[in-house]
Amino acid sequence: MPTYIHLVRHAQGFHNLSQANHAIHDPQLTDLGIEQCKRLCASFPFHEQITHLVASPMRRTIRTCLLSFAPVAARPGMKVILLPEVQEVSNLPCDTGSPREVLAEEFGDAVDLSLLSSENWPDKSRDTPFAPVMDKLEARAQKARSWLRELGAKYERENPGKDAHIVVVTHGGFLHLLTQDWDGMNPERGTGWSNTEWRAYQFKGEADEEARLVETRDSRRQRRGSEQPLTETEQMELRMAMAKGLAEEFGVDGDGQSAN
Repeated sequence: MPTYIHLVRHAQGFHNLSQANHAIHDPQLTDLGIEQCKRLCASFPFHEQITHLVASPMRRTIRTCLLSFAPVAARPGMKVILLPEVQEVSNLPCDTGSPREVLAEEFGDAVDLSLLSSENWPDKSRDTPFAPVMDKLEARAQKARSWLRELGAKYERENPGKDAHIVVVTHGGFLHLLTQDWDGMNPERGTGWSNTEWRAYQFKGEADEEARLVETRDSRRQRRGSEQPLTETEQMELRMAMAKGLAEEFGVDGDGQSAN
């Protein structure tokens, strides 16, 4: 059975309002962001099919997940799994998470904190797996995809005949790495994903070592109609532009602009 991955960019946070607000540590959602979540909750067509909720361990992504998928989060035993691999690209204050104990106090039993290692979370310094360096970013994107594929496969083994539908609430910059689709990247917005935009994906195949994601035909058609996707060359040029931008901004061999 296929695993469906519903990727979502978080709602508007205070850091989205201005460049200066990038200095806010792990910002909350704005009032507009909360309203965006309510609209997504009302319009999302697959609440009943969702089997798992996953989010970046940041306040804005956790809150987006809980508000936008409230009918799912309200099920007995359902928790939002906090996956550190899908946190945002940069190590700016706005893209650096809060300590595990802070998240536990704020979100309580609504979240599953078991994947947050005390050794690496929320450290994003140069020697950690979460540093804004292109090869590390691509490595953790692949690790996240592999983890999600196994999560879906495990559910399907335990529930024969049923598809896994996994929601992942993450960030605009990291979504390009996770999907390996650079369409929409630009210096002004930084990302081609709007706040609370969602797209549906499936895995290319069980034997694919990179666990690559492919957007479903319906998802692609709904947002782009018959428009042709970027060529491989165009995708590579945009990826190189992101890597260059990271190197220039953070002074390392990699990338990390706050596309959030």
